[in-house]
Amino acid sequence: MGLQQFERRLERIVEGVFAKAFRSGLQPVEVGRRITREMDLGRTVGVRGVIAPNHFTITIDPSDHERFTSYEEALVRELADAAREHARDEGYRFLGPVTVELETAAVGPGVFQLVAEVREGPGGGPHASLVSADGSRVDLGEDPVTIGRLDDCEIQLSDKNVSRRHAEIRREAGGFVVVDLDSTNGTKVNGARVKRRDLVEGDEVTVGATTLRFELS
Repeated sequence: MGLQQFERRLERIVEGVFAKAFRSGLQPVEVGRRITREMDLGRTVGVRGVIAPNHFTITIDPSDHERFTSYEEALVRELADAAREHARDEGYRFLGPVTVELETAAVGPGVFQLVAEVREGPGGGPHASLVSADGSRVDLGEDPVTIGRLDDCEIQLSDKNVSRRHAEIRREAGGFVVVDLDSTNGTKVNGARVKRRDLVEGDEVTVGATTLRFELS
């Protein structure tokens, strides 16, 4: 099921803005299939569960790269998101953020090479992300992430219902917690008001009118 979902996601990309770029030559669906294969082959059982590769280096021919130079950032982002989806479907965990890098070398038109690695993030602990409704992502790591109206907040919201320093996401004891910072209107997780709450995959944190989805990355 995970591989099928992965392929469908990439096929939608090809049918959209990438259709012209990939009419011939390298096909992103093939890259996606290879990434999921490498995740499956490279998985290991650790103390935190099944660990999968999280860093992918893709080498393509310069002639293929020319076809989608203007779409490169979006394609890399979609491949990384699809890798996260495959990990959720299969119950894999990552030791660091998911990253995809594109390199060019004379490998031949339509041909690509892929190296998948397990790379620990800073501090060696779990990493995660907060994802907004528009798909933008804020990485969570060792340092706390504060949500509020002040300029020095990592997630700044211009919402009168949000306090200056409203809530904070912290990494603790092998996971992440959200802590309400005595805000006026409170912090919610999955619709329930909380003062402090351990976060699990898929939790929705609501501050004012903004909802952020918690994803292990």
